[in-house]
Amino acid sequence: MFRFGETCAAIAARPGKLEKIALLAEYFRSLDNANLSAAARFFTGNPFAARDDRSLGIGWRTIVAAAQNAWGVKEAELGANYREHGDLGAALGPFVRPAVDLALFSETLTPAALYALFEEIANAHGKAAGKKREAICERILRACTDATEATYVIKIMTGDLRIGLREGLVADAVAAAFERDAHDVRRAVMAAGDIGAVAIAARDGRLGDLQIAYGSPIGFMLATPVLYGSDYKDLRTGTWLAEEKFDGIRAQAHKTGERVRLFSRTLNDVTQSYPEVAAALEAIPGNFMLDGELVAMRGENVLPFRYLQARLQRKTVEAELLQEVPVSYVVFDMLASGEDFLIDEPLVERRERLAETIMPREHLEIAPFTRVSETPAPEELHELFAAARGRGHEGLMLKRSDSPYHPGRRGKWWLKLKRELSTLDVVVVAVEWGQGKRAKVLSDYTFAVRANDGELQTIGKAYSGLTDAEIAELTTWFLAHQRGKRGHAIAVEPAIVLEVAFDIIQPSSLHESGFALRFPRIVRLRGDKPPAEIDTLARVEEIYREMLSRESGQGAPSALSKRAPEGDGAPR
Repeated sequence: MFRFGETCAAIAARPGKLEKIALLAEYFRSLDNANLSAAARFFTGNPFAARDDRSLGIGWRTIVAAAQNAWGVKEAELGANYREHGDLGAALGPFVRPAVDLALFSETLTPAALYALFEEIANAHGKAAGKKREAICERILRACTDATEATYVIKIMTGDLRIGLREGLVADAVAAAFERDAHDVRRAVMAAGDIGAVAIAARDGRLGDLQIAYGSPIGFMLATPVLYGSDYKDLRTGTWLAEEKFDGIRAQAHKTGERVRLFSRTLNDVTQSYPEVAAALEAIPGNFMLDGELVAMRGENVLPFRYLQARLQRKTVEAELLQEVPVSYVVFDMLASGEDFLIDEPLVERRERLAETIMPREHLEIAPFTRVSETPAPEELHELFAAARGRGHEGLMLKRSDSPYHPGRRGKWWLKLKRELSTLDVVVVAVEWGQGKRAKVLSDYTFAVRANDGELQTIGKAYSGLTDAEIAELTTWFLAHQRGKRGHAIAVEPAIVLEVAFDIIQPSSLHESGFALRFPRIVRLRGDKPPAEIDTLARVEEIYREMLSRESGQGAPSALSKRAPEGDGAPR
């Protein structure tokens, strides 16, 4: 792992992608198969393959305890280092010192050896599992020979590598190392769910032998926002399909044999929260991989997202809740069917395969779509948008009919036409240090509106929307205007006014106002507006009532219940 650490440090110091790929490719060529497969996985920032359900099951406390035993780390020194570097690996690495008792680890720590120890940690069970994991962690740390090696070993353990690599760049390095086509390697990684196995197959010329790893989620294709009322210039080339943008939870469904698994946008397994959807998919023959949206749906009516919240992250769903908040899976794409990986096929062909495979039934629907005119007029799009909003949906998705499926990427193949519910002028009352590249700036802002009695009451927290320069400038100001602590955050003088956009207002006990904003985004700094003129709780309540009024008027059946005539490629 000494050379692994050196390679990580060299890659982190290079800003260019091509330089990173070249360094990594050179390192890969020097490894035997066992070390190659382990190292390739590690460079994605994970101890195990994507298709592997196992996790290390260790937290910072375990790693810190192991470091204290191995290196005599003191709490105060560790705290100072962490505040300086912002991650545990960089904070602990400088404490490394040679093991006093070399018998604790008698061989060099290689990627393959570290992977074997990770397996021991993941497989530890029973009452003494915690102590066993800590002992193995200590063994690993004692084997580290210098600060760089220790830093990057810990970074892998915490899943926080942060050297400017993504899985796609690691795949490109595998391709460069063994002179394979980069597209073929990336595709194999998505299908197999194990970049380590793909690296060996690339070296051996066996990429075509890898099979689809059902149960290993791939990244979701993303859409680029389009401003309602813009010139829609991106729609002037190609032909487009319009789908309603559902107000639910994006989910990927994998079925193999009789087993169904549902994965959230964060690639977490959420199957247990939606048993009725899993049962509906189980009844369909064959193996397949789908993309779609989980929505709360009663009869033929799609319900607002706030109804669905009662089902989120439930380990068990009682019969009463299943009846109160029934959920349907609305499918709009097919990523794999049997042994065919379909992501390179055009959207219209994927939709045809979807229509051939999935028969709508209770708790399972196929998303309708409409073909829009070539170079559609704004009036046509606005009419479709209004119809979608009238049926309770967020807005409109526009997808090029020949689009491939690009996992984890946002481009101009898919567009989302969406209008924000409203904006509010709020004042920042508390701030927190960011994470990752923003670990050294105050970038997380808790904000408030003014209650009827003039008191400031919190209503949300925002992380996005400002430039790095604006955040840096505000960090200096906030540090100079602290007012003690507010929970884990720093309370600040309420003087910085923001305009914040959001999609939904919902009741919430988390904030003093009794409300929370869904997907709040900072639109701009309002240096022109004093805190005395921010929006009031009465205005929040007004927006909320207007939202409920629109929802109550959406009693028409959802378009999901209406089937399209034959010849349009799929149900409408």
